[in-house]
Amino acid sequence: MKRRMLASALAALALVSAALLTPAAQAFCGFFVGKADATLFNEASKVIMVRNEDRTVISMQNDYRGDLKEFAIVVPVPQVLQRGQINVGDPKIFDRIDAYSAPRLAEYFDPDPCARRKMMEMARAGSAQPMSAPAPASARDKALGVTVEAQYTIGEYDIVILSAKESDGLETWLQQSGYRIPRGASAALRPYIRQNLKFFVAKVNLKEQAKTGNTYLRPLQFAFESEKFMLPIRLGMINAQGPQDLIVFMLTKTGRVETTNYRTVKLPANVDVPSYVKGDFGRFYKAMFSEQAKKEEHRVAFTEYFWDMSWCDPCAADPLSRDELRQAGVFWLDSPDDAPPIGGTIGMSPTPGAPPAVVRPRPVLPPNAAPVMLTRLHVRYSRETFPEDLMFQETKDRQNFQTRYVVHQTWKGDPNSCEDAKAYFQQLPTRYEREAQMLASLTGWDINEVRRNMDYTAVPAVNAKPWWQNLWKAPDGAK
Repeated sequence: MKRRMLASALAALALVSAALLTPAAQAFCGFFVGKADATLFNEASKVIMVRNEDRTVISMQNDYRGDLKEFAIVVPVPQVLQRGQINVGDPKIFDRIDAYSAPRLAEYFDPDPCARRKMMEMARAGSAQPMSAPAPASARDKALGVTVEAQYTIGEYDIVILSAKESDGLETWLQQSGYRIPRGASAALRPYIRQNLKFFVAKVNLKEQAKTGNTYLRPLQFAFESEKFMLPIRLGMINAQGPQDLIVFMLTKTGRVETTNYRTVKLPANVDVPSYVKGDFGRFYKAMFSEQAKKEEHRVAFTEYFWDMSWCDPCAADPLSRDELRQAGVFWLDSPDDAPPIGGTIGMSPTPGAPPAVVRPRPVLPPNAAPVMLTRLHVRYSRETFPEDLMFQETKDRQNFQTRYVVHQTWKGDPNSCEDAKAYFQQLPTRYEREAQMLASLTGWDINEVRRNMDYTAVPAVNAKPWWQNLWKAPDGAK
């Protein structure tokens, strides 16, 4: 159990995580009725990464559960971090950014088909409207090839910045110094030593933790400069038992972020699913993600969300305020050159082969809107499927995308009230079957079980015309 919890902590902190689109499903808006946040994936690691040019700010959520004496993180960093480059953050920032970008469910209510015909006729008749000093090196440190470059106590954490010549010596130093890292970690540390990286190492200062009065560990944040836009994840796999989940919230100035050494794939989205999914959206999303990850053999990074942080549609939560974005590490908000774009158009990327996406004018943004783009990436990985650390690039793509699913509630009126109403109800079984097929394809659920849950018998009977009723009537306009 302790090994599993440590592996989870390392994974969390040590950077250490079809078609059948219909026009109705493509449109934005609708009523937001549910979201699938990261809590669905119990052991998911969560990282906020802010990047612009060669400057990076990383926040790591401490989801460690267990004896705090056994908590330890080891993070490769490109340079010796000064005290001012390290901060203890507020975990609420993770909750906010997770809620804002979470996969969501929208609900529509079918209109009265009879009223729709009347409105169309009226429309045709009318006109169109328009740091402290480093500690002295000891003989033991020199013998192991380890140098303590700096050490700090910040909040509830004791932090040291190390450099090392040999991975075996670094592993020995960490164990002898009371850091509870798993034996055999030297193999994972070796590639970073070869790159001349430093190591950000933290453990809990129990006395300082007691002063906080918190029963949880707050996020660690650090800022640095590096040409490499990357996230080391291999250290988190040392004791991993099976695939792990990593959710990365990328905050950038210009466009969508993708991985460069693995494929980046958008999850199936903006599709209609049976209305009963509304009652158990979380179970649906977990099954859907697992099925899609399995189809890709756990070898891709999935895009779950990409949007301009100044607004959303439909909103699972309010966008983060400028103050909250600063807390997350966004460092360019006070620049006068960073006003957000006004005007233009917005649209959702359709699935290949689907009808064109609905495009509408971009809303005029408020004066204090933040020039920040949010990309949410979700990776399910293992040592075998992700042998390399994650490398990223910011693209010029600004096409909004969200993992959004739609349920349609049927009209409850009289099926025989007009000809359009009859046609509407006659078409429902076809629509229901299409939704059932989509749900089974997305999740891998048994199609017959899906059909039983949908209850086709709820469709009311339509009084059909006798087959001979118009047999001897002349067509309109004929004599």
